[in-house]
Amino acid sequence: LEKTRSPRCSRRRQVRIFTAKNLTMRVVVAWLVLQSAAAFTCGVRKPSGAPLRMSTGEENVAEAVSVPDIPKELPSGAGYDHLPLAQALREQDFQKADQITRDSLIALAGEKARERQYVYWTEVKDIPNEDMATMERLWLLFSDGKFGYTVQKKIWRLQKGDFEQFCRKIGWNTKDGEIERKLKWFGVSEFIYDKEKAPRGHLPLTAALRGTPLLKELLHHPVWDTDFNPDAKEPSK
Repeated sequence: LEKTRSPRCSRRRQVRIFTAKNLTMRVVVAWLVLQSAAAFTCGVRKPSGAPLRMSTGEENVAEAVSVPDIPKELPSGAGYDHLPLAQALREQDFQKADQITRDSLIALAGEKARERQYVYWTEVKDIPNEDMATMERLWLLFSDGKFGYTVQKKIWRLQKGDFEQFCRKIGWNTKDGEIERKLKWFGVSEFIYDKEKAPRGHLPLTAALRGTPLLKELLHHPVWDTDFNPDAKEPSK
């Protein structure tokens, strides 16, 4: 004979099934809550593949104060406006600043330089001390002491006036296989206008197509023998 289950046993079994189902639902709900908590913290959604962190704004503040303000005084012995150079350097547009520097040298070197549109080496001494100092201070200020004529002068001295060694040190030379050559200036420039990537002393550029006298005169301008103090750090050897 088949044994008949009592109604009481059947009710116990139904209670156990309901309790198990209820427990399962609680587990599922708890899991969903944990997943939501992992994806959201303080109302900020976690980016895919990136660690979750709250932005305090410190990054923006650091970025904002990393570039100094343009000095209020930009002295000139010829009434020349150095603000365009200051603005280009502050914007970290070193290619534009390099061109402005060459244009300024031409404008300040005298009428003959302006007519021919380049500076002859004998005219460098005629560029006012105040203007050379102002341009140099701006280059040093906005490059964190990495670019400028005084920086190049120190490297020149360390290389004992050897032009080829000087060019290698400041990154004006490159190699095509076994052939060493100067970087191309005309057309698409090969020079480096990124402060983080360029070697120390890489800028400003000075043309040496007519030899090295112009560069030598710029590096030995009379202003560097005065009390001009660029506060440039000594370059590494």
